[in-house]
Amino acid sequence: MAPLALPRLVVITDWRLPPERLLGALSRALEAGPEVAVQHRHPEATGRRFLEEARLLAGLCRERGNPLFVNGRLDVALLVGAHLHLPVQGPTPEDVRPHLPAERLVSVAVHDVAEARAARGADLALVSPVFSPGSKPGDTRATLGARGFETLAATLPCPALALGGITPERAATVRGAAGFAVISAVLEAEDPAAAARALLAARAAQAMLRVP
Repeated sequence: MAPLALPRLVVITDWRLPPERLLGALSRALEAGPEVAVQHRHPEATGRRFLEEARLLAGLCRERGNPLFVNGRLDVALLVGAHLHLPVQGPTPEDVRPHLPAERLVSVAVHDVAEARAARGADLALVSPVFSPGSKPGDTRATLGARGFETLAATLPCPALALGGITPERAATVRGAAGFAVISAVLEAEDPAAAARALLAARAAQAMLRVP
């Protein structure tokens, strides 16, 4: 079986937005192409609501041929045919892999070296916070910065996506990233499709710099 293509941009949901606005922004972002994935994250939702939202997103992604990741819920990922994202306090990739079909990807959250070491078996990691998150103005965690991200990404056994305060301008300064993960940079953009394309272009430009 050929290796699965990894997303180069993951747009994480923010269900604090009105559903119509959120789904509209996601739909526009997916116009940027199949390298754009959606991650369904809604920690405040009940189990039933989380599943209903996942079904909506699965339909949207399936229609356009884009990947969907479900945050932390193996059961929901299986029910809607999605990939799985594992938060730090959840099971490990090695725990869930036997229960997933072979064509499903597993991503993990990573914030430090210890979590990077625990990422064994993951297909990709979302490393954060690189910069201060635009979606979390009260976040007081120390940021990695571009250099800290590059150092941490180099310790991972899988490709790393940079998360936290990523904009097209900042993305251009982040080396060692296989892609980017964002919330507000796309969901709150005046033109989500253009914002997604700009982030993909920044990633492509970084990849060109690594070519000898």
